[in-house]
Amino acid sequence: MQTMKAALVAAIGVAALMCGLRPSPAEENSRLALIVSIDGAIGPASASYVKEALAKASERRAEIVLLRMNTPGGLNSSMREIIADVLASPIPVVGYVAPSGAHAASAGTYILYASHIAAMAPGTNIGAATPVQLSGPLGGTPDKDGKDKKDEPKDAMMAKVTNDAVAFIRSLAELRGRNAEWAEKAVREAATLSANAALEAHAIDLVARDQAELLRQIDGRVVEVAGGKTQRLVTKDAVVEAIDPGRISRFLAVITDPNVAFILLMVGIYGVIFEFISPGAVAPGVVGAICLLIGLYALNLLPVNYAGLALMLVGLVLLTIEAFNPTVVIGLGGIIAFVLGALMLFRGEAPGYQLSWWVIGITASVFVGFALVVLGSLRRVGKAPALVGAKAMRGLPAEVLDWNGNEGHVFAHGERWQARGAETFKPGETVEVANVVDLTLLIRRAPARTGEGGPS
Repeated sequence: MQTMKAALVAAIGVAALMCGLRPSPAEENSRLALIVSIDGAIGPASASYVKEALAKASERRAEIVLLRMNTPGGLNSSMREIIADVLASPIPVVGYVAPSGAHAASAGTYILYASHIAAMAPGTNIGAATPVQLSGPLGGTPDKDGKDKKDEPKDAMMAKVTNDAVAFIRSLAELRGRNAEWAEKAVREAATLSANAALEAHAIDLVARDQAELLRQIDGRVVEVAGGKTQRLVTKDAVVEAIDPGRISRFLAVITDPNVAFILLMVGIYGVIFEFISPGAVAPGVVGAICLLIGLYALNLLPVNYAGLALMLVGLVLLTIEAFNPTVVIGLGGIIAFVLGALMLFRGEAPGYQLSWWVIGITASVFVGFALVVLGSLRRVGKAPALVGAKAMRGLPAEVLDWNGNEGHVFAHGERWQARGAETFKPGETVEVANVVDLTLLIRRAPARTGEGGPS
């Protein structure tokens, strides 16, 4: 009987161990497809998100990373960071413009060209990859026939930026075996293509209606990953899993919004100013310092025009001066400098990274009101008579309680005080406090009043 019990316990233990060691469905099927979604403008948050996702895909030995995009473009620095991570990835990256109605314009086109496999959903488009800082037409001076020479940029800086962008996208096209001629047109002429047209032009590899169809179509394709290694994709029955942005990426997504960075900067500056004006308040200084540091960190990640930042600071200084020394002219100059600086603060380098007019207007109004009302009130309070201490006691009436020679005791301000005076006073007489020395009141006889209330 004991032997049977022992055998039964051993069998249960072995069964539990086997169940614990049994792999999950995702582990049974090692073919894992991780989805990374970029919706909206490409910036530091997007770059951090893609970097984290590719690192996670490498750790988990995923079959592919599906980079689903719907973006109007973004910052050049963030775009290049994403492309560098894609090119260095040991896991194949499939760029997919989806769902229907989405687009991968500007920076999105470059990233799609850098992907190991480029795909689009029906009803999507790519292109318009001209650098945004090249505002205005790309044409140069007219030739003898009066026609613009479109291949001649207006100046040397435009030529450098254009040629650099062209060389970059052509190198990506040559690396992935895609249409380099159209890629150059997308940069120089802001050309665009629909999904089917892009497939015909060999700008992409395939068109897929949805994610499942995409995985079926790329199954069996051979791609070259980092290090020159080739890999045959097995994605037909791959387990699909979406990767959510990490805490750092979500934090960057919030603070690198130009409007949020702008507000943080303003709150930080005025919090520090308020702390200097009213030392000991603590809360404005702490909140202001934190907001200022976060705002400056966000500005460091964004395309900032430092001339605009300097104008904003000049405007804030002028508004502060106006609060303490009203002249109207200084205040008006401060408002103009602040608004112009806010308009110039962020370079128009990419869509989605411009300040809202509403934010500028509301922020300017709030801080102009703050400077004129709050700081003005502090100035008036500073000039008002003191309510405590020796200054507050001067001129107060006091009742003589007892007196001997040139000293005695008086009742003033609800308390009994030791007092001294140059004259002789009688108990019950009302006198006036002339000064306070240590804890002794110097008193004098109160001046007589006329019938009209003035001194005689």
